Amino acid sequence: MFETLSDVKSDLKQRLNSAAQDRGSPMHVPAVVTSDVDVRGMVLREFDAAAWSLRFHTDARAPKVAAIEADPRMAALFYDQPSKIQIRVKGIGRVLRDDPVSDAAWDAGDNFARRCYLGEGPGTVSETPISGLPAEFEGPEPTDAQLAPARQNFAVLLLELTELDWFYLAYTGHMRAQFTKGDQGEWQGRWVSP
Repeated sequence: MFETLSDVKSDLKQRLNSAAQDRGSPMHVPAVVTSDVDVRGMVLREFDAAAWSLRFHTDARAPKVAAIEADPRMAALFYDQPSKIQIRVKGIGRVLRDDPVSDAAWDAGDNFARRCYLGEGPGTVSETPISGLPAEFEGPEPTDAQLAPARQNFAVLLLELTELDWFYLAYTGHMRAQFTKGDQGEWQGRWVSP
């Protein structure tokens, strides 16, 4: 099934692409780690196979944004339990706020999803349980005009991959391969002991 490093690299591309496009994919919400050793689940919005980058959306006020801007090293963990495939990646994070990529991502969203950026910033302390949304949008979808202030809180998080670690848990014997991106953008692969 996985006879060559090329087979593994193709599997990596296919799984990351599927994770971004299919909400039902077991890899759709990976664990994402920032350099401050904080981890959270994030929805994978896009995998750019040509650039080997992952796109996530975030609130520009989130503590992870400051952590990424201070030290852009990041990692993510994907696991497909039915297939017994684990993918670990490392790379460099970039937060994009007011540029064509973040504008296109904002424009592609619907108002129901974009309303999340209207409320309190992530981590705001409260005496009672809160969604962070303004009360008038707990349920209803805001209009385009009502959403105008939310755009300043929306950002894209790009994770440009530099290392890939693919691990197949097989009852006949586990398999593991690693890839490192070279200075010219080429990937160097090797088999390693699980």
